[in-house]
Amino acid sequence: MTHGLDAIGPVDVAVIGFEGSHFNGEIVPALKEIQENGTVRVLDITFVRKDPDGAAEVVELTDPEVAKAFGQMTDAQFDLLSDEDLRSIADGLAADSSAAVVVWENCWAARLGAAVRASNGEVLMLERVPRDTVEAAVSALDAG
Repeated sequence: MTHGLDAIGPVDVAVIGFEGSHFNGEIVPALKEIQENGTVRVLDITFVRKDPDGAAEVVELTDPEVAKAFGQMTDAQFDLLSDEDLRSIADGLAADSSAAVVVWENCWAARLGAAVRASNGEVLMLERVPRDTVEAAVSALDAG
């Protein structure tokens, strides 16, 4: 697998929150599916959790509970999240909760990005439409 800069698509970080502090792995099949079909490539996964008293910890993929649930999801560990990033995420968690921090490459966009750069173009704006806005638009279509 190539790691050349021109071959890498846009990279996103998602923080997926959970009540409690146990990862049951139910998101793993969805992550594996989108990775296997080439939509994304998981570059890094880290977990943070906060106990009921508010003490936070970073949980590595080598932790037995996490390793059992998530297995091997990445082929190369990109070091894109700093300890400070993870502390900031942990600080934002409610007591007795946890989060999976997933960094993925949007493989689907790599070819388009290369074509844009090859034609001396640049993306001037890229914004994700909020889920609530999409839901409202779909509801309006269904009502109409």
